[in-house]
Amino acid sequence: MTLHNRDFLTLKDFTQKEITYLLNLAAKLKKDKKAGITHGTLKGKNVALIFEKPSTRTRCAFTVACADEGGYSEYLGKNEIQLGHKESVEDTARVLSRMFDGIEFRGFSHEKVETLAKYSDVPVWNGLTDDYHPTQILADFLTIQEKLGRLAGVKMVFAGDGRNNMANSLMIGCAKMGLHFVIAAPETLQPEESLRLDCQALADATGGSITVTEDLESACQDADVLYTDVWCSMGEEDKMAERVQLLAPYQINAGIMKKAKDTAIFLHCLPAVKGNEVTKDVFESPQSVVFDEAENRMHTIKAVMVATIGNLDTLQMEE
Repeated sequence: MTLHNRDFLTLKDFTQKEITYLLNLAAKLKKDKKAGITHGTLKGKNVALIFEKPSTRTRCAFTVACADEGGYSEYLGKNEIQLGHKESVEDTARVLSRMFDGIEFRGFSHEKVETLAKYSDVPVWNGLTDDYHPTQILADFLTIQEKLGRLAGVKMVFAGDGRNNMANSLMIGCAKMGLHFVIAAPETLQPEESLRLDCQALADATGGSITVTEDLESACQDADVLYTDVWCSMGEEDKMAERVQLLAPYQINAGIMKKAKDTAIFLHCLPAVKGNEVTKDVFESPQSVVFDEAENRMHTIKAVMVATIGNLDTLQMEE
């Protein structure tokens, strides 16, 4: 299998087999890194990191992953280039793709990353937009595989803002990989019906399922994974008071964790607002694997870069 020269904008664009390949590659690269082995797959490669939104995990994951494999990354903050201001997104893509081998974008508009990809001659990777966060989903799935030993048939519950980029991306990923995905959210924060129907059609083909409900307690019965995210995404800070009132019933706390299986794990894409979407006791509990999940951002992002622009000659991968 080859994903060479492919963009990575949303998991909609990837098959179950291709996602499995990326997860297997990430697992190998992680195992090798722990053993002190690197492969130089990105030697001579230069990567542009465009950040309209600040980040801890995404920036550090791309930077360290690139360096591990012998590549060079250049951070381009929102005040350091003219993206969409003095220079169009189209022209920025054409300039950067003459100088770099890959372009990461983390920002607001998903249309912007799509435009970058359309006009770029090199792969473009989505580090987060308002609609999708696909690299996070790979990290989540790698973590679930490590902790539970499987993806297919796992019941995952996402509690909170059911129409944000994490809910959207988890729904797509779970549908592709055969998980039973439940969104527990108030009616006004539930996902777009068109996306839900698309994901349900995918899930029908993989043995998974998609459920949307307002009832968190019933949703969490026999769950394998409980997942939440901040109640206000970046750019929505003015809605915090309203969201706290609306989403307080969807907090992941000890009582809610008890509704899930005894072996259930807690995931959060971070950063977390402890006391809002999750209580501190759950966040710090043995069931919480959020820092394993955070580390896996690096290994899965490395896999995306290696698969799309890397030299795979030194890697022996099973498809």
